[in-house]
Amino acid sequence: MTKQIRQLDRVVIRFAGDSGDGMQLTGDRFTSETAQLGNDISTLPNFPAEIRAPAGTLPGVSSFQVHFADYDILTPGDSPNVLVAMNPAALKANLADLPRGADIIVNTDEFTKRNLAKVGYASNPLDDDSLAGYAVHPVALTSMTVGALAELSVAKKDAERAKNMFALGLLSWMYSRPYESTIRFLERKFAKRPELVAANIAAFRAGWNFGETTEDFAVRYEVKPAKMQPGTYRNITGNAALSLGLVAAGVRSGLPVFLGAYPITPASDILHELSKHKKLGVVTMQAEDEIAAVGAALGASYGGALGITTTSGPGVALKSETISLAVALELPLVIVDVQRAGPSTGMPTKTEQADLNMALYGRHGEAPVAVIAPKSPSDCFHAALEAARIALTYRTPVLLLSDNYVANGSEPWLLPDVDSLPDLRVEFATAPNDEDGRTFLPYLRDPVTLARPWAVPGTPGLEHRIGGLEKADKTGDISYDPANHDFMVRTRATRIETIPVPDIEVEDPDGDARVLVLGWGSTYGPIGAACRGLRQRGLSVAQAHLRHLAPMPANLGQVLRSYDRVVVPEMNLGQLAQVIRGRYLVDAIAYNQVRGLPFTAAELETMLEEVLKNV
Repeated sequence: MTKQIRQLDRVVIRFAGDSGDGMQLTGDRFTSETAQLGNDISTLPNFPAEIRAPAGTLPGVSSFQVHFADYDILTPGDSPNVLVAMNPAALKANLADLPRGADIIVNTDEFTKRNLAKVGYASNPLDDDSLAGYAVHPVALTSMTVGALAELSVAKKDAERAKNMFALGLLSWMYSRPYESTIRFLERKFAKRPELVAANIAAFRAGWNFGETTEDFAVRYEVKPAKMQPGTYRNITGNAALSLGLVAAGVRSGLPVFLGAYPITPASDILHELSKHKKLGVVTMQAEDEIAAVGAALGASYGGALGITTTSGPGVALKSETISLAVALELPLVIVDVQRAGPSTGMPTKTEQADLNMALYGRHGEAPVAVIAPKSPSDCFHAALEAARIALTYRTPVLLLSDNYVANGSEPWLLPDVDSLPDLRVEFATAPNDEDGRTFLPYLRDPVTLARPWAVPGTPGLEHRIGGLEKADKTGDISYDPANHDFMVRTRATRIETIPVPDIEVEDPDGDARVLVLGWGSTYGPIGAACRGLRQRGLSVAQAHLRHLAPMPANLGQVLRSYDRVVVPEMNLGQLAQVIRGRYLVDAIAYNQVRGLPFTAAELETMLEEVLKNV
């Protein structure tokens, strides 16, 4: 059967099913195949916090959305063009996100009376008119998979589990994806169980062949490669990019990297990734709790290593006293906070930006630290390098604010030339630094950076007092002198405030915009896509994005005052907007949501259009 091939410029696909249906693996493999074709990609994994939620229920639905295109894209897409629903729960949980006319591929084997009742369907939506506005493709995924594996020596349960590979094969055929890497992946993944290698490969090929032969799918689609900067790319998640950025910081500084971490969603993948790089001087320690993890990291910094600790919001709260100690000791420390929805345990697998206030102010006393936020998965690499640069140069803790959306999302990453990365080498104190040449003054500061000397313990002649009590200027002796305390507090604050960071850049193509949209962290993509949409409709709007949140760019105040309106979209209740109002006396318009999901470009575009009408 000869089938029509249709060219598309972009597609959004969402795989959805039970958390045990392998949707994350399926989406990840489809993304990898797509990356090989050179499309631009953005992904959004969305899964429950429970290890195994009740099968067939709405809380147990796991999904993976992938957006790929032949041009530069900024988000995983607002609305899927295709939904693969492995059961009624997956259909019901995701149907509201679909535009009319979208393709829905449903696993009919799971649409039993029992499964329909679990999610409140009074009748089968495949048999009534409730899906009349969509292109529904009923496919007996489970039974067809079992049938395709009938001649293999594999248990029925294992055969049923391979239905996700059937779905992957079908979608790979539909969108002309290569499949060789998936075959190699399956051979590696199940290398110790040859029967599962054969079963999953057979299921994948059965899905591919079904697409090739069935009359239900009369059209096959192609999306051409995107025009991208020349170089070598790999698809990468935010957590993986951040991990490699920390490895690169160790290489470029010549220091051992020490990670003290306690497993916590969604930061644990950084611990997993860094544990693979022992040959590059990385030491990882899974501590018994969050406090032990940050204590070990600070101890490593005291010993002359690049100390790092990773966590999420609840862990930052526990680590705050030790971070305050690092402020007093004036030692480098990188604290990675992969934010999630709170408070307390909150929604561990959902995204939020609500830790900004805690990062800026969440310590006792006057304890300022530098704060940095990456804007996208690949930007996590560069943000990690920048966090390490500031920590090492200015002898300060640095909070790196990622979030679940950035951490688990993925996009193409252009591999950098290692020699082009910043030189992070540091000079340790090796000799007394007093004028008499006989005394070591641990708080005698560099006149430019205000950083104190970093003396590795055991260096002869450089013994000095350490601890959390207030230090006397220069000598580091314990001091209760009021004037000294005032001086040390102000000096520590000045050291952070005067760190030179790049000016904020404004994207204002026409140069006549009256409204500026200011974002930070993972809102970059949705804000950028919304601004693109407005400009394509002839509306003028400017965009600026903050990476450095403490200190802020020196030109930020001037930029803010250059526009009639400043809008600040955030996945919190207005934390950056409050900072902007208080520091720059600009009446910023806060636009906030805390649903555990990223903004969509469409909702921001609608909101900004209303702002533009009222300028």
